[in-house]
Amino acid sequence: MININLKYFITDETDPYKNLALEEYLLLNVENDVCILYLWQNENTVVIGRNQNPWKECKVKELEESGGRLVRRLSGGGAVYHDMGNLNFTFLVTKEHYNVDKQLEVIIKAVNNLGIPAMKSGRNDITVEGRKFSGNAFYSIGDKCYHHGTILVDVDMPSLSKYLNVSKAKLKSKGVDSVKSRVANLNEFAPNLTIDILKDELIKAFGTVYGSKPRAIDKLQLPEDELMLGENKFSSWDWKYGRKIEFSDSFERRFSWGDIELQLVVEGGIIKNCQAYSDALDTEFFEMIPEALNGCTFYSKDMEVALKETMKMNEPGDIRRQILDDILVLIREEI
Repeated sequence: MININLKYFITDETDPYKNLALEEYLLLNVENDVCILYLWQNENTVVIGRNQNPWKECKVKELEESGGRLVRRLSGGGAVYHDMGNLNFTFLVTKEHYNVDKQLEVIIKAVNNLGIPAMKSGRNDITVEGRKFSGNAFYSIGDKCYHHGTILVDVDMPSLSKYLNVSKAKLKSKGVDSVKSRVANLNEFAPNLTIDILKDELIKAFGTVYGSKPRAIDKLQLPEDELMLGENKFSSWDWKYGRKIEFSDSFERRFSWGDIELQLVVEGGIIKNCQAYSDALDTEFFEMIPEALNGCTFYSKDMEVALKETMKMNEPGDIRRQILDDILVLIREEI
């Protein structure tokens, strides 16, 4: 077993495109014996999951008119609002050392050390007294992995509600009737808490949980040219908005694993174009749906065969099998 070395990087940058570019660079270049904790903030930004429909998740016009920015991240999951009252964290590590429970322990320990009774809740949330202050998402490429999330400290709640379009089905599944009733700022429980205090506690907890001393990454060692390329990618129209098709058919539903929206262009009984949107965490699965359905006849049985062949399910208990089964039910009932 290789001993793991701890590194951290805290940026003062608040441009979301630069911050996501740095996150991707750290991911692709993390060494096998290293775990990196990256702490960052975005100013007035809506961040959507990799497979989400930006126009449906966000009030894009209102956001841009207020000087805000829309960003599409690499990971799956739902849309979130970032301002300077929110702190983002990312753990970057290879699969050998990837341990979500241990990584969440760092966040929970840091918050607990501030006198706040935080605890894990559900598939990827951290809560205080039943209210969410941190949501998490995950991404991997090859043997490189990251786990990132938000920590609400002093977020402007009216803006959080103002720019996000949260579906009634999603809120109903959470058993609440508004965004604000589901979330909480940590300063409600610790009035003197600041972002800088939280940063210090996170670095301390990082070292305590892993039993090693974290060392800072030197900013001068980061390649400016490579980071600029990443910034250009994340700020591009194609990456943020993707292709918007003028669909002839659209079906959507919410399931236990998340929501699904299928948009299809059907001509002469043949699916000519397909777009699949979801807030599910499994990004790869939903990117395979257009591949499966493009060119398929607009007939539920043929679509089922095409999806099953492309998805190639493995173990009976695989969550992907449940997702596929649910999508097939939606197709059978709608087509």
